[in-house]
Amino acid sequence: HILLNPLLLLSLIFLHLSDFAVCLSGLRPVSGIDISTPSSVEAVNGTNVKLKCTFSSKYKVNPQSVAVSWNFRPLNSGSDESVFYYHETPYPPQTGRFKGHAVWSGDVTRGDASITLQEVPPTFNGTFVCQVRNPPDVHGNSGEINFRVVNKVSLSEIGILAAAVGGACGIIMVLLGIFVAVRYCKKNRMDNDIELHSREQEWKDPTVW
Repeated sequence: HILLNPLLLLSLIFLHLSDFAVCLSGLRPVSGIDISTPSSVEAVNGTNVKLKCTFSSKYKVNPQSVAVSWNFRPLNSGSDESVFYYHETPYPPQTGRFKGHAVWSGDVTRGDASITLQEVPPTFNGTFVCQVRNPPDVHGNSGEINFRVVNKVSLSEIGILAAAVGGACGIIMVLLGIFVAVRYCKKNRMDNDIELHSREQEWKDPTVW
C-alpha cells in the first residue's frame, strides 16, 4: 500500500472536486488560470528564500474557494512530494523534509500564491511546482522553479582569500620598491660619474675656465 502525504491527499481531493464541480455546472474551460513563476532560483545554504508565484484568472477570485498547492520534484526524478497547501487557511507540512521550512507568504485576493522556504538545506535541490485553482477556473498551466542551493563561503575561507590577496599585494609592493630604489641608485651613480668626469677634465685642461 502507498501511504500518501496528508497535504498531497487533501490537494488531490480538492482538485478532483473542482473538476467535478465544473462538469456539473456545464462550464467549459476557455483560457484557464495563468500562473507565473521565475524559471530558476538560487539560494545560499541555511538562508531564507521566497518562491514567487502569481496567478490571474478570468473569473473573480473567491478567497473561500481558491486552492494553492506546492509540490517538489527531486533531482533524482523521484515521486513528487507535497510542500505546502492553502485553502482559506495555510496548511504547512507536518511531515517530510519540508516540515518547519515552508511558510505562507501569499495573498490570494491579490493573485499571490508565494511561499517562503526557511533555512534551506542542499536536499531542497530540485523543481518546485506551483498550482492554483479558482473554481470554476481549474485548468491552466503550472509554474515550475528550478531551485539550487549553494554553499556559503565560511569565515576561514574568506580569511585565507584575504591573506592570499594581501600577501600578493605586499610582494608586489616590495618588488616595486626594490625596482624604484635600484633605478634611483643607478641614476645617482650616473650623475656622480658625469660630475666626476667633468671635474677631471677641468683639472687636466685649465683653459676650460
